[in-house]
Amino acid sequence: MREADFELIDRFLQGDGTAFDELVRRRQREVYNLAYRMTRNAEDARDIAQEAFLQVYRNLSRFDRRSSLSTWLYRIVVNLCLNHLSRGSRSLHASVDQHPDLADLSEGSLARLEERERADALARAIETLPPQQRASLTLRVHQHLAHREIAEILGVSEATAKVHYFHAVQALRRKLAHWREDA
Repeated sequence: MREADFELIDRFLQGDGTAFDELVRRRQREVYNLAYRMTRNAEDARDIAQEAFLQVYRNLSRFDRRSSLSTWLYRIVVNLCLNHLSRGSRSLHASVDQHPDLADLSEGSLARLEERERADALARAIETLPPQQRASLTLRVHQHLAHREIAEILGVSEATAKVHYFHAVQALRRKLAHWREDA
């Protein structure tokens, strides 16, 4: 994918606007998903994704290709998310009443309800993590990045990225210990 990204970048820099559109189309879902996992808010994630692509558009000529486009793009998204989180974010946790699939108490719905409760508890626990820990956890678990790549995105050493991830996992284990005991 790296080669294809660089080809699109070259085409865009040579004046082909459709190349940037293609780049956005290819990366839009992963950018939104990363922003959503960091902010836990759909509206904020859309805004951050839009701002990220705007920054890419404005700065693509300065992209030096020492890293993959994904790494550079993730760094932009994570920095926007960290700035957003430091300003204080809104949170839209859906309650059980807002889930139409959970309103039906037919066979199997109790298991779905319990699974939703666990997912909501996990989401709330992740929201309480310090931003750097949340970013490390999200990039590792959801984006499947190596600690080296996470370090590059966060602008920290690889050891620091590992420490952030370790502390995030430990904090989640403590906060969700009652769920493991119930299982």
